[in-house]
Amino acid sequence: MTRSQLVAEHLPLLRRYARALTGNQASGDAYVGAMLEALLQDPSLLDERHGPRAGLFRLFTQIWNSVSLNSDSSTLPLPSERRLSNITPLPRQAFLLLSLEGFSEEEVAYILATDVAETRRLADAAGREMAAEIATDVLIIEDETFIAMDLESLVKSLGHNVIGVARTHSDAVALAKNKKPGLILADIQLADGSSGLDAVNELLRLFEVPVVFITAYPERFLTGERPEPAFLISKPFQPAMVSAVASQALFFQRNSRNRAPRAAAS
Repeated sequence: MTRSQLVAEHLPLLRRYARALTGNQASGDAYVGAMLEALLQDPSLLDERHGPRAGLFRLFTQIWNSVSLNSDSSTLPLPSERRLSNITPLPRQAFLLLSLEGFSEEEVAYILATDVAETRRLADAAGREMAAEIATDVLIIEDETFIAMDLESLVKSLGHNVIGVARTHSDAVALAKNKKPGLILADIQLADGSSGLDAVNELLRLFEVPVVFITAYPERFLTGERPEPAFLISKPFQPAMVSAVASQALFFQRNSRNRAPRAAAS
């Protein structure tokens, strides 16, 4: 397999991670693009001691963490969404690499240029932060009964309240209009042939809410060729994966709200 084929094989999941870090499809894809440009200019940047996938994530992390943390976004070479107040801190990077991307502690230590003990400390710090998340009302859009039950149980164990489980587009819209959720967990393809993606897009025209999509075919929504989800979980999923991504979505929502009064005042 050629170098370009190796990169292409792992690019969709790197896009997923980048979007989770930035909370935004365009920003995440832009950072991945910056990494690819650097790699094209100097192929030796890809260190494959722990395999090509870990090497790509390590190179991406070097670029991500090297951008100046300047609150004046006009000086930044990459998207303006990256400000000091919404940069994903190192503990969350460690937790996402472990829980969302399934890297081992040794691989995460390599990606973050640290050691295993520090990786554990960072992940523990992220876990404590997520445990302190403010509880919110969650709408689950999922047509498979057992998966919906698992998600409901997991969401409740994280301290959140489930306002309902919708199996179709119309059910989801009706539930959300009746009880405005603070977070949505949505399957993309629903039982009656309708789309969870369409239901969410309809709701987002009415109010702002963080959304995490769940799908058995994540690669279909990680191409960068059209509007795609910023937060995406693969089926089958692990509880830690849902916890990490839901917390990350709420993290950006909280920071957005914290910045709003200052923006209005200016």
